[in-house]
Amino acid sequence: MTSIFSRIITGEIPSYKIREDDNFLAFLDIMPLVHGHVLVVPKKEVDEFFSLDEPLLSQIMVFSKPIAVAIKQAFPCKRVGMAVIGLEVPHAHVHLLPINHVGNINFQMPKLHLSAEELRDAQEKICSLLKV
Repeated sequence: MTSIFSRIITGEIPSYKIREDDNFLAFLDIMPLVHGHVLVVPKKEVDEFFSLDEPLLSQIMVFSKPIAVAIKQAFPCKRVGMAVIGLEVPHAHVHLLPINHVGNINFQMPKLHLSAEELRDAQEKICSLLKV
């Protein structure tokens, strides 16, 4: 069965895209833990993150780095945290989140319910600062 992320990659489901290349897509999490929460997914559908082949595994970090830099500028924070959870969607992915304390990256916390305008604003902020 095709994952929701694969449907986002093909454009079947709209998203707030941040960055895309031949191998990866980064987009805003529409139910974020914190404002500025971005998901980075390989276009190749692989269930578990550490099942990615070694080239993709290393490339996802290189692809994510400028996004993390832009997130930190767009949403002033102490760090941009990264998490690999992989339980909600059976498609390898990385979470990038602006954090000021460890609680900002607690996936048991309630998710934010942002408006389309707030999501577009976050997308524009991050994209305007993205240097690739």
